[in-house]
Amino acid sequence: MNLIGTPYVLDEKEKQITTVLKEEDFDIMNIQLRAGEEVKEHHANANVLIVVRKGKVQFTVEGVEHTVTTGTILHMKPLEKHALKALEDSDIVVTKISL
Repeated sequence: MNLIGTPYVLDEKEKQITTVLKEEDFDIMNIQLRAGEEVKEHHANANVLIVVRKGKVQFTVEGVEHTVTTGTILHMKPLEKHALKALEDSDIVVTKISL
């Protein structure tokens, strides 16, 4: 069992991207962004699950925009190009599941 904390740090600093847990077949990251901050287009060699714990984030996946909020989960397949922009101060959990 492993209980991992992901403290909210946007009160103290701007954009925060942290690897929370790295295992052989998956990685978990925590991304915290202030409204308006962006992560440039990139891709992953894994299935990616995005859970927004706080805020609202606009993801552009393969050129199509999607708004992700606390009531949704975004799944991206391996190699799908994506970028994101925080529409509000946001706290995101990213799980990358290796092939």
